[in-house]
Amino acid sequence: MDLSTKIYGAEIINKALKIDDTLIISDLHFGYETALNNQGLMIPQYQFDKLVDSLNSIQEKANAHKIVLNGDIKHNFGSISKQEWKEVLSFIDYLSDIYVDIRVIKGNHDNFTQYILNKRDIILEDEIIFGEYLITHGHIIPEEISEQIETIIIGHEHPCIGIRNQERVEKVKSFLKGKWKDYNLIVTPSFTPISHGSDILHEKTISPFIEDVLNFEVYAVEENEVFPFGLVKDILKIEQYENY
Repeated sequence: MDLSTKIYGAEIINKALKIDDTLIISDLHFGYETALNNQGLMIPQYQFDKLVDSLNSIQEKANAHKIVLNGDIKHNFGSISKQEWKEVLSFIDYLSDIYVDIRVIKGNHDNFTQYILNKRDIILEDEIIFGEYLITHGHIIPEEISEQIETIIIGHEHPCIGIRNQERVEKVKSFLKGKWKDYNLIVTPSFTPISHGSDILHEKTISPFIEDVLNFEVYAVEENEVFPFGLVKDILKIEQYENY
């Protein structure tokens, strides 16, 4: 398979999209480990290093000079954990050594993220426009959309597909390509390595932009390869046939 694929003119590179000289990633969820620990699930704080390693690998191919973090930078809704303070600032500092422009979009988990970003003079934005592209997190629909927009890029959904291997189901992070109203729509997978996300084949979608997931195309990403799986409805037909 190709190492990268373009959908609506945007290039998939692992779990990132590239438009011209800009990388777009979403749903990093720094502080996720602390939140899980507080729920009694004791896991080590390993996400930061994996995120950096993954982005370094993407940047080797992309050679981008700008980056957009499309929402849910931190995980906790109603507070800022020590892990979030430390890792968000450390990540911004890491990005500053590589990218000349860093922009951050507000997600539904980012109620208090601005307090952290104030330390680095970065302002949360509700949306960003690049030519014909509108980038927004995806949990709410903007009140107005510029006439120049042809393609909307969202995160929030954390899409993946569950591939069955006998009794085992393996989840693979995926991009979705479809339509919302008269606009092209791209849904990016989550960048966090802790969770694969929501299985769009077997779980209900959550973004108001996704009205008919059956007619979306799936592009699964695994180990820097892109696997076009076709339409969701066709994948489900194959799955039903194999389980018949």
